[in-house]
Amino acid sequence: MSGADEFSEIARLFRPLTGGAAGAFDLMDDAAVVPQRAGFDLVVTKDAMVEGVHFPIGEAPDLVARKLLRVNLSDLAAKAAEPFGCFLAIGWPQAYGPAEREAFAKGLGEDLAAYGVALLGGDTVATPGPLTASLTALGWVPEGRMVRRAGARPGHVLAVSGTIGDGALGLAAVRGEVEDPDGFLAARLRLPTPRLDLRDTLLARSSAAADVSDGLIADAGHIAKASRVGVRLDLDRMPLSAAAQRWLVGQSDRGAALARLASGGDDYEVVAAFDGAVPDGFTAIGEVTAGDGVGVRCGGVAVPVASGGWRHL
Repeated sequence: MSGADEFSEIARLFRPLTGGAAGAFDLMDDAAVVPQRAGFDLVVTKDAMVEGVHFPIGEAPDLVARKLLRVNLSDLAAKAAEPFGCFLAIGWPQAYGPAEREAFAKGLGEDLAAYGVALLGGDTVATPGPLTASLTALGWVPEGRMVRRAGARPGHVLAVSGTIGDGALGLAAVRGEVEDPDGFLAARLRLPTPRLDLRDTLLARSSAAADVSDGLIADAGHIAKASRVGVRLDLDRMPLSAAAQRWLVGQSDRGAALARLASGGDDYEVVAAFDGAVPDGFTAIGEVTAGDGVGVRCGGVAVPVASGGWRHL
């Protein structure tokens, strides 16, 4: 698109999403200013999504935009950060005409308002390839207290929030491979809820945390690697939704089925280590040990896993 068209579209679609944030300058400058906040550190995270890789080809534009924001907010949630702003970069394919771009902006705007986040800047370009969108999210955390992946120690309890496996089953449901009569599983895939409600608990109690985006096994492994410890998971203790439990009943190999749910990713819950009792909102699923790597068991028997989750390369 021409420069004039690009700028007019940015003004029409995205300027309202700044929420009047002073540092955004109404998206009329080449950069934004992020004011300092005394006593807090600035936490920055970035995630990208590509059509046909991270969401189905032809997915509704508003759902794509909302999920893009939410997966970034999930990263901030696991760091116990309070989100406040973001930057968007998007490559519009030729198939994305005015109606699709407007739908994307509308969906993004709805969730920005819902989560109290302002669009501070970014870029839009045209691309011959699939829709590609990247969002950088900013959040505040009390100085020196961001919850890192490192920090877990032998003897700590490993626990996870919410339920696990709905994202993997949601993808199967969207593909028509799993029954989903009420649409619960597909909704869990398309519109995950970032666990920002756990911020105070993580700040007060957790020694290490990560969001469950690549898969519970893989993300527990990220904590183990960063903390230079081992992790042991008991799949029998993994919290499941009613929909996942119904699916599990029909599986002949319980261990393999649970491993699939623990490896599928897209749950956007929080896996964390705690020294002592597990707080409300979390379910104990294992423990931190000396050594390294991730051991997985079901029914007291070791369960073999490959990568344990999603890998891009």
